[in-house]
Amino acid sequence: MTGRGLRRLEGPRPGPLLAPDAGGAPWLAVVIGVLCFLACLAAMGAAAADRAADGWARQLRGEATVLVRPRADETATVAAARAAETLGGVAGVEEAAALTVDEARALLRPWLGESLADDLPLPVMVTVRLDPTAPASAPTLSRALADAGLDAVVDDHTLWRAGVERSALTLVMLAGAAFLLVAGAAGAAVAYAAEAGVAGARPTLAVLMLNGAADATVAGLFQRRFALIAGQAALVGALTAAGLVAVLRLLGGDGGLTPALPLAWRDLLLIAPCPLIAFTVAALAARLAAGRALASVEEA
Repeated sequence: MTGRGLRRLEGPRPGPLLAPDAGGAPWLAVVIGVLCFLACLAAMGAAAADRAADGWARQLRGEATVLVRPRADETATVAAARAAETLGGVAGVEEAAALTVDEARALLRPWLGESLADDLPLPVMVTVRLDPTAPASAPTLSRALADAGLDAVVDDHTLWRAGVERSALTLVMLAGAAFLLVAGAAGAAVAYAAEAGVAGARPTLAVLMLNGAADATVAGLFQRRFALIAGQAALVGALTAAGLVAVLRLLGGDGGLTPALPLAWRDLLLIAPCPLIAFTVAALAARLAAGRALASVEEA
């Protein structure tokens, strides 16, 4: 018998046991892809925000501001110069400089506007840059000023720094909560789709069970189907998020899109586990849902 005859005897190749659109697979893929896209953006946005907050806190830790009150027998300029000289000799201080009148006006202009009066009395300020490895503390600076006979108030930005650090921690916690909610939504969507797929495949399941197919084997069919759907959709969503972040990073240059959201290339590593996580969540959800649905079919 020729090879052509053998092919005729083989007949048509059987199709898949599960319909291609079992359980609304196309819509499920869209939902998972969108959820993964949002989860990746949330993760990378949280990383960028945490990086910005850390940079601000580090900058605040490295600086201090001193408000000097001149004595009755000296001018503001002399008092500021004495304070800068005194602080410049304190261990843990890299540099201390008195602000000029123009510099003080420049600091106030964003708050008071261009109508800042020339005769407005301005505080005498000294800016201090601290040693990042061993910065001088606020009590140390205050004690040095008092020993020099200067009436001054030291602000080491502790309150500002604490607020920034709390904000960074809040963002990280919110990002974690958002990720868990997205994962839960994806798992619920897969579970619902798996149950609908099992319910729609009752005739196929009845035939499989009559032929002695084990529940684990049948459940494995649905597990494999929905795990692959979720993994592929999550990969598309993750790559889309990565492309968007890459474009924003290229537009923003070295500082990212904005100093408030400094994106970095290493942030793209955060999306690498996303397809694997989606695959695992979908596999577990589909296995459990298929098991429950099969149990109901057997009881019927």
